[in-house]
Amino acid sequence: MTSRIELCDLVFTVEGKTILRGLTLDLCQRRIGIVGRNGSGKSTLARLIAGLTRPSSGEIRVNGHDLARDRRAALDEVGILFQNPEHQIIFPTVGEELAFGLEQQGQSKAEAKTAAAAVLARFGLQHWQEAYVNTLSQGQKHLVCLMAVVAMNPRLVVLDEPFAGLDIPTKAQLNRYLRLYQGSLLHITHDPADLADYDHLVWIDQGQLRQSGPRDEVMAAYLAAMHDQGGADDLAHLAG
Repeated sequence: MTSRIELCDLVFTVEGKTILRGLTLDLCQRRIGIVGRNGSGKSTLARLIAGLTRPSSGEIRVNGHDLARDRRAALDEVGILFQNPEHQIIFPTVGEELAFGLEQQGQSKAEAKTAAAAVLARFGLQHWQEAYVNTLSQGQKHLVCLMAVVAMNPRLVVLDEPFAGLDIPTKAQLNRYLRLYQGSLLHITHDPADLADYDHLVWIDQGQLRQSGPRDEVMAAYLAAMHDQGGADDLAHLAG
């Protein structure tokens, strides 16, 4: 189940500042990574692709849909995982959190509860059904968000630095669960290891497309540029 993401001359401006400019891409790989320095516009791009924000100009289509205008299609086409699960979880128990999105898709409360239980069973976590979210660790909360997205069965999941700050074992476990997902993944991360088995990389630099292509080719160019910039003294420059 591979998604198609089309960007045509995409521009996003807020309060007079241009965050993204002139992005044109046609992506249809199953595993896509997005890399770039802090402030390059990666998270903004994630929100635009998920339909949570509208572009200032240009077009974005996911599987032929303009998700910012068609919110019903957005529920079926794209799920998004944020860096902070507290920004995503809204219900007190795990079962309620998983059922909410299913109800938004049109299932009855009873159907959604049954489907949520089935997802928990698939992850081997049936005993989490009535667990209170506030008793879970940060890594467990990330897993709740992942299960809530997977329950809705979107064709594309956008990952916006969801594992930042987590320890190595927790990241490894969450990545193992992600590998079981049959849809497409668009993963924004600072850690090259997270993208080891990805098909395609997109490098965003200061709001513009720097390079797009096979993972190994783009990652090599990106890391070389980052090492070069690391040897510079830009942090020592003071604004006049």
